[in-house]
Amino acid sequence: MSFASFKGRYQRPVPTTNLMVNEEDFDRFEQLDDDSDFMPRAPPPGVEALSVVGVNTRQDLNEGPHNTHDYVTNQLVVRRGQQFTIDVTFNRPLTPQDDFQVEFLIGSDPSPNKGSLVVVTFGNRPGGSWTGQIVGAQGPVTSLGITPNPRAIVGLYRLYVAVSVGSSLQRTDRNPATDLYVLFNPWCPNDDVFYPDDAGRYEYVLNSTGLIYQGTNTAVTERGWVYGQFEAGVLDACIYILDTCRMPIDNRDDVIKIVRTASAMINSQDDNGVLVGNWGEDFSMGTAPTSWTGSSAILLQYHNTGAPVSFAQCWVYAAVLNTFLRCLGIPTRLITNFNSAHDNNGNLKIELIFKADGSPDRRNTRDSIWNYHCWNEAFMKRSDLPTQYSGWQVVDATPQETSDGYFRCGPAAIAAVKEGDLCYPFDSGFVFAEVNSDVIYLKSDRYGNMTPFRVDTAYTGILMYTKAVGSWSPEDITHNYKYPEGSPQDKQSMARAEQYGCQRDHSDVPAGKLTLDITSESTLVGQPVRILVTFYNQSELHKTAKAHIEVSMVYYTGVVSEKFWMEDFTLQLEAFHNNSAMFEVKPQDYIKFMGSKAYLHIVVTGQSDTETTSQVKVVSLKPPPVSIVLSGQPQLNREMYVTVSFRNTLNMMLHNAKMMIEGAGLMDTRVFNYSTIGPFAEVSQKVRFIPRKPGVRTIVALLDCQNLPEATSMVEVRILQ
Repeated sequence: MSFASFKGRYQRPVPTTNLMVNEEDFDRFEQLDDDSDFMPRAPPPGVEALSVVGVNTRQDLNEGPHNTHDYVTNQLVVRRGQQFTIDVTFNRPLTPQDDFQVEFLIGSDPSPNKGSLVVVTFGNRPGGSWTGQIVGAQGPVTSLGITPNPRAIVGLYRLYVAVSVGSSLQRTDRNPATDLYVLFNPWCPNDDVFYPDDAGRYEYVLNSTGLIYQGTNTAVTERGWVYGQFEAGVLDACIYILDTCRMPIDNRDDVIKIVRTASAMINSQDDNGVLVGNWGEDFSMGTAPTSWTGSSAILLQYHNTGAPVSFAQCWVYAAVLNTFLRCLGIPTRLITNFNSAHDNNGNLKIELIFKADGSPDRRNTRDSIWNYHCWNEAFMKRSDLPTQYSGWQVVDATPQETSDGYFRCGPAAIAAVKEGDLCYPFDSGFVFAEVNSDVIYLKSDRYGNMTPFRVDTAYTGILMYTKAVGSWSPEDITHNYKYPEGSPQDKQSMARAEQYGCQRDHSDVPAGKLTLDITSESTLVGQPVRILVTFYNQSELHKTAKAHIEVSMVYYTGVVSEKFWMEDFTLQLEAFHNNSAMFEVKPQDYIKFMGSKAYLHIVVTGQSDTETTSQVKVVSLKPPPVSIVLSGQPQLNREMYVTVSFRNTLNMMLHNAKMMIEGAGLMDTRVFNYSTIGPFAEVSQKVRFIPRKPGVRTIVALLDCQNLPEATSMVEVRILQ
C-alpha cells in the first residue's frame, strides 16, 4: 500500500506485514548519537575490538521447555513470558568493558514505542520491555538468557546483535536462519492465555488431532480431524492470514483482537478469507466439505495461492479456526451445539408454521433449527470485562451474521451468556439465542392468520459436546451455557436477556390435553426406518386424533431437500389412554433422494376437536464402516503401513468416490479417487509411511462419494523414540 493513501491521517504507513519483509532494517555501521545510552569504549590495550562471529538460536535447547518441539520448522519457536537461550560467538572472550545488545524486530518499519523493535541489554544500561542476562560463557561463546514480555507481539522476529565499537555501533548482517517465532504462552501466569493445568494445556494447545461431534442429540456420531497445527508451513500460513487482512503489527499482542480477526478471516464471505462456504450439493469447483480430513491442506493451499479454498460447512470452519488458534498458542476447543437455533429476526423465537391440514408450511417458515452447529471456545483473560467473565469464550467463524461490519462472531464470554448478561462484547446475544430460543408452533388459516398452538422452551441447545481432556469420549458442557430448564436461575437469566433486547414469545398457550411422541432409531443406510407415533389423551373424554405424518430428506441445517413420503391416519383415544401407529419407510423410498445427506426429518401433526399438537424428529442414516489396519514397527523413522478398506453394502453404484488418509506427525494427506464403486464391491489402499514424530499419534481415514453420506474412522498408535 502506498504512503499516499495515509497522508493526512498518519505520519507513516501503519505496519501490517510480518512475513516477506524485505526492507533494510539498519545500516551495518551506525554512528552513535550524543544522547545514546551506549558508552563508547575503546578495548583495553592489546585487545582487539569486539565483533560477532555467529549466532546460534539453540533450537535443540529451547523447544523442550517451551513446548514447541513438534513444530516442523528450521526456525526457533518460543513462547512469550518465558526465558530462552541463544549462544553468541564473539571473536574473543568478553571483558567487563564490552558493551553489546540483542535487537528483535517484527514487521516493517519497527518502532520501540509500538513494541515491534525490542532492545535487550545485558548490563546496567536500560533496555526495552524484554529482559536479558548472561547465563554462561565458554571461551568466545556467550550464552544469553532472554525473556520476552508476556505481552509481546506474536509472530516472526528478526534478530541482530549490535556491538559498541568506539563511537559507533556495529551490527550483524541480516540472517534469516536466526529468525524466531514468538507465540502466546498458556504456561505463563502473566500471559492473557494462561491455562491453569497441564492436562488442559496438552489437550487444548498441543493435541494435533481431535473429534468433531455430529448427528443428532439422540444419536451422536463423531469424526476424527487432524488439526495439524505443527505441520510444516502451517505457522507461516497462520501469520499470512493476519498479513492478508492487514492487521496492524502492534495489535498482534492482544489475544482478543487476534481471535476476533481470525473469526472473520477463516471465512471468505467479505474479506477474501480462507474458506468458501457451500451448503448445497454441487462441489465440482472444489472439495466437498465432507471430504476434508484435516486443516493443514486447507491452510497451505490458501497460503500458496492467496485464494479462498472451496468448500466448507460449519465443522470445517470450526476445525480450521481451532488449528489457527492452537498454532499461535491459544487454548482452544471445538464445540457442537445440538438443535442449534438459527433465527432471522434477532429474537429468541424459532417460528415453525403449519397449514390448516397439519402439513408444514415451508414456504412461509423462515427460521431453522440445525441438527448441530460447530463453533470454538478460546480460553483467555478478558481485561475488558468484569473478572468473572474471563475464561472460555465463544468464537464462531461460520458466516451467519455481521458483527462490526464483518461476518464473524465473538469472543463472547460463556459465563455472560449463561447469566443473560448480554451487554458485554462481543455477540453474546447471538450466542444466547442459538442455545436458548423457544420453538413456537403456529397454525395458519386460509387467510394467513397465525395462531400459536405449542411452545417448546427446551428444544434448542439441548446438548453441547466437546472432546474430553485426555480421552476420546465426549464431555457434556451444556451446563456451562445454561441453567436447568425452568429453574429459578434459568428464569432469571432469560428475564435479564430480555432486558438487553432479546425478545421472547409470551403467547398464552394453555397446556393441551392432546400430546404426541415420535420414536425412531438411527439406522444403517439401506435398512428400513421404523417410526412409532404415540398420541396421549390426558382428558376425561374420548378423543379422535386425525393426524398427518410427513418424512423429508434434509440437510443438517434443517433445510428440506426433498419431501418424499407422507400419510394421513386416525387414532381413537380413550380417556386418559394412549394409542400408537407404526410406520415403515423402505430403503427404496429414501435412498434415491439421499445424495450426501444423512438425515430424515419427520413431522407429525394431530388434531382433535379444537386442539392441535405437533412434534418433530430427526433421524440419522449411518453409512457402511471404514476399516483401518496398521502394520510394521511403530518407531520413529521406521517403515510402517496403513491399510484402509471400505465395502459398499448397498445394491447400488457409488459415484465419484474419494478415499482420504491423513495423520499428523505420521504422513501427509493421501487421496485416492474412484469414479465408481460397484454394488457390494470393496476398495482398499495400503499406504507406506515413516513416522516423523514420537508419542501418541492418530490416523484419520474417510470415504466420501456423491450419493452416500461420508464414512469415517480413526486409529491411534504410540510411536516409540
